[in-house]
Amino acid sequence: MLVKIHSSYRNVVAICDKELLGKKFEQENKQIELTENFFKGKEMNSDQTLEFIKKQSKEDATFNIVGKRSVDLALKAGVIKPEGIITIQEIPIALVLM
Repeated sequence: MLVKIHSSYRNVVAICDKELLGKKFEQENKQIELTENFFKGKEMNSDQTLEFIKKQSKEDATFNIVGKRSVDLALKAGVIKPEGIITIQEIPIALVLM
């Protein structure tokens, strides 16, 4: 997974499955583009990403999470619920405001 923090008045955490970086997905009136500027960050394995999500969920952070493995880890960490996940071209996406 790729993990990046954008610092503002609160942290905006971008997490995506590495192989999705640089791709654009569209379906009906929904679209998402995984730009390097927003999503290309530190590469982490599943355990590192899970711990990172848990730590950031205790902060004043928002999350943009894209990809099956990344979304599954966010579910495991308890920061999202299944009903909070949308899909575009079978790619799961979750946006979280803490």
